[in-house]
Amino acid sequence: MQKLIAGVDEAGRGPLIGAVVTAAVILPAEFDIPNLDDSKKITKKKREILYELIIDQACCWAVGRAEAEEIDQLNILHATMLAMRRSIEALSIKPDHVQVDGNRCPHIEHICSVEAIIRGDGLIPCISAASIIAKVTRDREMLALHARFPEYGFAKHNGYPTPEHLAALEKYGVLAEHRKSFAPVKKLLS
Repeated sequence: MQKLIAGVDEAGRGPLIGAVVTAAVILPAEFDIPNLDDSKKITKKKREILYELIIDQACCWAVGRAEAEEIDQLNILHATMLAMRRSIEALSIKPDHVQVDGNRCPHIEHICSVEAIIRGDGLIPCISAASIIAKVTRDREMLALHARFPEYGFAKHNGYPTPEHLAALEKYGVLAEHRKSFAPVKKLLS
């Protein structure tokens, strides 16, 4: 029997607002998803197409998240690890092994073995798939936030600290969804 390997990746560590979103994906031995790669190297249109192929073909997949309040309490690294653990625990099939993009692993020894793979999102198909699921999920959340607060321009910058976002923060103030511990936001609150 083939070993079930889940790939895990995150989206949204750097933005000033919203959750950090992670995904865990177990792909079948035979899958037909062309051009899987790191989500940052793929156009938005292609990511959307790949997202649909992944959710159609994956053995299982799940999204985990840590909200802005948790990021502020734990810090972004620990909140990301928490979100990763949540996505792995939410899988409907227990993996035999987990491969995580990056150089750190969440504490999931109670579930299965885990390894970190630097640049895994461009090397390992299940991690690439997780990268795409996490990125599309978070981007959609930013579009929903943009619909509520269009003056901040979230549809354009996805919450990253661009000059446009920083100017909007200065002009309109800090939203409940902003990460209060991140320097540009913290500065406005002090």
